[in-house]
Amino acid sequence: MRTKMKWSPGPGAKVLGVALTDDDGWVVSAAGLAFGICPDCGRRTRNRHGWSNRSLQDLPVQGKTVTVKLRLSRWRCAHQKCERQTFTDRLPTIASPYARRTSRVSEIVGLLGHSAGGRPGERLMRRLGMPVSDDTILRQLKRDAALVSCDATIRVVGIDDWSWRRSWRYGTMIVDLERRSVVDILEDRSVASVARWLEQHPSVEIVSRDRGGLYAQAAREGAPQARQVADRFHLMQNLRVAIEEQMSLGGRATGRALLPDKWIGSAQIDLLQDDPHVDARQRRRGRHAHQQSRQAVFDTVHALNEEGLSCSEIARRRGYGRRSIAKWLTFE
Repeated sequence: MRTKMKWSPGPGAKVLGVALTDDDGWVVSAAGLAFGICPDCGRRTRNRHGWSNRSLQDLPVQGKTVTVKLRLSRWRCAHQKCERQTFTDRLPTIASPYARRTSRVSEIVGLLGHSAGGRPGERLMRRLGMPVSDDTILRQLKRDAALVSCDATIRVVGIDDWSWRRSWRYGTMIVDLERRSVVDILEDRSVASVARWLEQHPSVEIVSRDRGGLYAQAAREGAPQARQVADRFHLMQNLRVAIEEQMSLGGRATGRALLPDKWIGSAQIDLLQDDPHVDARQRRRGRHAHQQSRQAVFDTVHALNEEGLSCSEIARRRGYGRRSIAKWLTFE
């Protein structure tokens, strides 16, 4: 026995018609219920006061965009003693108030934004037939983070910066590493704002951060009881920087990259300076080793320049960028 399925944007909405527009997208016309229920007194009414229209983005069909043109009624409450005189149809199962897309599309936006980010999520949503800007994805993430219960105990947080606009404006993202969810997104990247957030969450025991000193100072001021650690990404970045510097010192021809036992790279120096548990002797030893390694690179670049090699040839041999070589040669 074959069962006929009837599609609908959601409970409480009746499809009136479907049309294919000139821009290769579908438009679904729908209407709300034939009666209204007062949210205050709960009494039904059929006394219509007016109309309102909403345009909602819905799930695509065969890669084509779908827009739901939903016509809702504004009702007049029939109960004379009710303080609410008029009210509008509310369909929470379809879309939130003032939303521009259905709840099922908003859920997909949040999932892709959480896993892919702003611009990658924008490209994926466009390819799936649900075009959404990267700013909208970030706003969705921020709304989802605001819905997280403030009573939840946060023990381990990850703090890192992110760009509203690359090389122009940066903010701060705070993640609960135990629950793997975004807790908050701060408008700026400053010690004061991060320290203020940490002071409001005294349950924080571990702060995972990058190798910069900004978040280290914020953690010392806002959560002095917390232990500061480096996250996996920046540890791998420290290792990569150390290997690149040693490969450049050893020479590209031989490919030797021997790491001295007491050598400490520039990435590790930043963490040692910020870590209060490292003694002053170890910091001085690390700075001295780092200065010696940088001086060796500086002297080698000048020696090759005196032999008549161009900046491009020096960059090819030593593995650094041509602009960096040209900048180093300007200093005597």
